[in-house]
Amino acid sequence: MIRSATLEHLDALVALECRSFDTDRISRRSFRHLLTRAHAVTLIDEVAGELRGYVMVLFNAGTSLARLYSIAVDERAKGQGVAKGLVEAAEAAALEGECVSMRLEVRRDNGASLALFSRLGYRQFGQYVDYYEDHMDALRFEKVLQPHLSPNVLPIRYYRQTLDFTCGPAALMMAMGALDPKLELDRRMELRLWRESTTVFMTAGHGGCGPYGMALAAWRRGFACEVFVNDEGALFTDSVRSEEKKAVMRLVQEDFVAEMAQYAVPLHYQQLSLVAMRAQFEAGGVPVVLISSYRIYHEKFPHWVVVTGFDDRYIYVHDPYVDEEKGKSVTDCINMPILQKDFERMARYGKSGLRAALILARREVVA
Repeated sequence: MIRSATLEHLDALVALECRSFDTDRISRRSFRHLLTRAHAVTLIDEVAGELRGYVMVLFNAGTSLARLYSIAVDERAKGQGVAKGLVEAAEAAALEGECVSMRLEVRRDNGASLALFSRLGYRQFGQYVDYYEDHMDALRFEKVLQPHLSPNVLPIRYYRQTLDFTCGPAALMMAMGALDPKLELDRRMELRLWRESTTVFMTAGHGGCGPYGMALAAWRRGFACEVFVNDEGALFTDSVRSEEKKAVMRLVQEDFVAEMAQYAVPLHYQQLSLVAMRAQFEAGGVPVVLISSYRIYHEKFPHWVVVTGFDDRYIYVHDPYVDEEKGKSVTDCINMPILQKDFERMARYGKSGLRAALILARREVVA
């Protein structure tokens, strides 16, 4: 019988974990957290009071992506279809939560698991080198749970931001890389783009990047770029208390806007709707969008993502930030599916409801 696990099963889960794995075990403390407070579901297969196996699924806040985080089957129950039943139950739970796909990692040397997930329709889409404690590689798999949606997703190279304040440059690099496959995405470019487009100040620490500086940085590298902002005033200043810092931010923005006018970079003081964004995407543009991180990370800071695709219900994004402290991996941040109605609420920042987006495209060369 498959059902949800509770704290009553904690001892049995920990015991099964210790019997099943020599390394990378989920600790008792983590099991307790995942059973009580985390955005997760743990399902168990239990017969006559004996735990035959478990599967744990993590749900990403603010997105429609599920991750099969861990699965274990007792040695005495192997060969009885327990693992297959648990995976199918996990998929049903993900569908109930409106998830569009399930992702997971498997050890390269785990032949039984690789065969199981292949039989169940999972496809490999990447790998992690030196992922596990014993340095074994992990293969990354995904299964689309709602195939009828037929998403139109671009194969955009993923780049993970290396600093807390470089989400803008990282998202911009991914967009430029989609338009120029030969472009090398590295940390030198990440920092150079940050220097070129920083707002100088933010609430604390280093300044983030605004749409005007990012647009200019893309233009200088040969890309066409349109900017959509619903506020003609100075951006991000309501998160800074010092009037002197606000004055500097206003001056920096004025200089950016003047330079955009000099190069005739299109600037629209209006909100870019999802319908218009999708039309730009289907015409070959790559959107880079400002969101509030609160719905995903429960922290209020501006954050840039790059849009990788659309279908009738979801918008897909690469998120350059990987929150490892909350158990996320790169697998969770690639082509993140977000319900369009949720993205509409997410794509605004601050008390003023700032909305900002860039559309990058190939620049037409006039002979």
